[in-house]
Amino acid sequence: MGAKEAENNRVIARNRKARHDYQIEESIEVGLVLTGSEVKSLRQGRASLADAYAAESQGELVLFNAHIQEYAAANRDNHQPRRTRKLLLHRREMDRLLGAVSRKGMTLVPLDLHFNRRGIAKLQLGLAQGKRKTDKRAAEREREWKRAQGRLLKNRVE
Repeated sequence: MGAKEAENNRVIARNRKARHDYQIEESIEVGLVLTGSEVKSLRQGRASLADAYAAESQGELVLFNAHIQEYAAANRDNHQPRRTRKLLLHRREMDRLLGAVSRKGMTLVPLDLHFNRRGIAKLQLGLAQGKRKTDKRAAEREREWKRAQGRLLKNRVE
C-alpha cells in the first residue's frame, strides 16, 4: 500500500499480533458483505480482529471470528457480533489464495479493517506462513538492534 493510499484509508481495526505470529508473504484488499448495523458500528470504530481468520466455506471465502460490536440504536434488527462474513474477491484470486493455503500450508490472516476513500469497508488480507518460536526471537533481536543502532547514530551526530 503506497503513501497516497494510506492517507485515504481510515483504519478501523488492526490485527497487531498477525505480523508477530506470521511471516506475511503477500497481502490483498478484499470487500466484505456487511449489514447496515455492522457498518454503523464500524464507523464508530467498534471492531476487533484479534482472533479472526479467513477460510473456505461452501466454495466461498469467509471471515470467521471477527468481532464487530452491536450497534446500540439498531434495536431488534441488530447483528450477531461474531457471525461469519462473506469476503468479496475475484474467483481467480480466491482460487490462487486457496491453492497456496492447501499446497504450501499457508494461512489467510486479516491484517486490518478500513474504509477506502469512497467510504466502503475493506479488509486487508494477508497470505501468511506461521513463524516458529526461534523466528520470533530473531525478529525481536533484529528490532532491538535497529533501535540501539538508531540511538547510537543519534548520539553520534550530536
